[in-house]
Amino acid sequence: MLEFLIPAAHAQDASPAGGGIAQIVMLVGFVLIFYFLLWRPQSKRAKQHKQLISNLSKGDEIVIGGGLMGRITNVGDDFLSMEIAEGTEVNVQKSSVAAVLPKGTLKSI
Repeated sequence: MLEFLIPAAHAQDASPAGGGIAQIVMLVGFVLIFYFLLWRPQSKRAKQHKQLISNLSKGDEIVIGGGLMGRITNVGDDFLSMEIAEGTEVNVQKSSVAAVLPKGTLKSI
């Protein structure tokens, strides 16, 4: 009675010609999009941060991840000492350094 609402099922081929190739091309497309939008930018940021950490030296003015700013007084393998106020030093991990500030920034604040 209501057969006009439900289309009749037609016999279909097992797989249309080129269907497998289209799926492979789509999968490769997704991988390329994932690479260019996620992996590549993240690896560039990691490489820049690693270079930033390796170039730290005594006297540099830095900001750490928590927003604390100071001047480096001693650089070790994994840690560095940072003077946050005159006579006040803290030890922080090198990996927590977020940015190196231009010279004189701390005096202007």
